[in-house]
Amino acid sequence: MTQQALTVGVVGLGFGRAHIPAFQANGCRVVAVCQRDVVGAKAVADRYGVPHVFERWEEMLERAKPELVVIATPPHLHRAIAVRALASGAHVLCEKPLAMTRAEAEAMMDAARRAGRVGMTCFNWRFAAAMQELHSRVTEGALGRVFHLALRWLGSRWADEKAAATWRMDRAQAGHGAMGDMGVHLVDLVRWTFGEFRRVSAHTGIAYPSRSAPGVSRPPDAEDYCTVLGELDSGAQVTLTASRAAHGVNEHTLEAFGTRGAMSYRLGRGSARWWEGELRQTSGGGLEPVVPRTAAPPLVGDSDQLDVTGRALIAPLVADLLAGIRTGTTPSPSFEDGLRAQAVLDATLESAARGGWVEVPR
Repeated sequence: MTQQALTVGVVGLGFGRAHIPAFQANGCRVVAVCQRDVVGAKAVADRYGVPHVFERWEEMLERAKPELVVIATPPHLHRAIAVRALASGAHVLCEKPLAMTRAEAEAMMDAARRAGRVGMTCFNWRFAAAMQELHSRVTEGALGRVFHLALRWLGSRWADEKAAATWRMDRAQAGHGAMGDMGVHLVDLVRWTFGEFRRVSAHTGIAYPSRSAPGVSRPPDAEDYCTVLGELDSGAQVTLTASRAAHGVNEHTLEAFGTRGAMSYRLGRGSARWWEGELRQTSGGGLEPVVPRTAAPPLVGDSDQLDVTGRALIAPLVADLLAGIRTGTTPSPSFEDGLRAQAVLDATLESAARGGWVEVPR
């Protein structure tokens, strides 16, 4: 890393737009953005003061030469962009799911290792203040031995049959449906705090078989909702529910029960200061509110959810990434975290296809 502010290029400006204020909040210079819709990219660039706009990511790498590349494209492009960016000497922050398959994720890890660059996966939902507190308390032993976990991620974006389909309905582009969009974050939160998955059993569904991805002349094949039963190495049982077809809700929750008590976490987008999350823990028999020891950033008055997500939930991840670049280490959530989550996704896909339990490979 040079003595000057790190330069950043962002590929994909759907959710990728949230990365721009996250890097700017850490003193980096976002020098280029890239997507097929150049008019839309120019509007984003003007909004955030980004000097260069590209239609093709290959051209961005060659001409802008960013020191760090953010990949926020559909997953079928992740490996190609990451491998090229790493070979050019850039560090990489990649959106989830890290790749289409475990094998692709391994190729990305190998590319980062060969290049001596930092590769991180954007599991930004670790960084809500209440989730950070949950992680700390569980690590400190507040729950004792954990018996069972229940996690849900429910959203209404495609609950209405008339809602326009996107590439997310096409497994060839997305790899997964609701599990890749939302469920992979649940997998990461479990892994980060409670340990590795040993095996899973999954059941999936498609809400509206007539809603195909644009340009795809067949029914959708990426799930809109999914239920996963899991068993961890510790023996704890896990239930995951992910749905992008749940009318009236936009939230994720985690409930954990152990020998010493229980915790309940919720982050709902409609609540005030939603980016902080809410945590409760058993005290005297009931669940009582917990005040996190680390305060969330004061973002009162902001209504743009992507801006808030960037500054409140991605910026702390970026700070860890920059520290890793300075010290020559790779902080978590790393490419390896993305790879291990990908192994769970692969196992859920196999289970949904053939039924029954599927072991998660190591």
